[in-house]
Amino acid sequence: GQTAEAATGSEESANHEQPLLSPEEQLQKELEQAQAAIEDQKDKYLRLSAEFDNYRKRTAKEKEAIYTDAKIDTIKSMLGVYDNLERGIAQYADEESPHRKGLEMVFKQFKECLAKLDVKQMEAVGKPFDPKKHSAVVHVEDERYGENEVVEVLQQGFTLGEKVLRFAIVKVAN
Repeated sequence: GQTAEAATGSEESANHEQPLLSPEEQLQKELEQAQAAIEDQKDKYLRLSAEFDNYRKRTAKEKEAIYTDAKIDTIKSMLGVYDNLERGIAQYADEESPHRKGLEMVFKQFKECLAKLDVKQMEAVGKPFDPKKHSAVVHVEDERYGENEVVEVLQQGFTLGEKVLRFAIVKVAN
């Protein structure tokens, strides 16, 4: 019988350490704990959701940058073909030559492909020299032209949107 009394005595001493709560108070305490746990989970969810949204946006930007870089590298490698087609056409003085006509058709198709990719030729002749777009390799003194005016394009320059793919190699007056 002593063990039962000792156990009861220790229970009573444990109960005296914690104040007894009425059932309503106990339910209120449990409700507050549950609400705090819900707020904690809600906060964790919002943080995780924001992190995922940032991750999604960052990877979309990275994917777009990779695509743009690959597109630029591909187009740059094809600009030599543009130059060779242009030179090939210039070799035929006879505009009715079937060879010239064939090259012109291929050249036109190639230009259309570049246009679909948003590649544009730079307008240079008659414009002021712009070191952000042009590379001057020849300077001439000619009073017919203004100061730093581009008088001839030696190699065509191209842009993709606002980005310069290749500088125009030009002859500049005065």
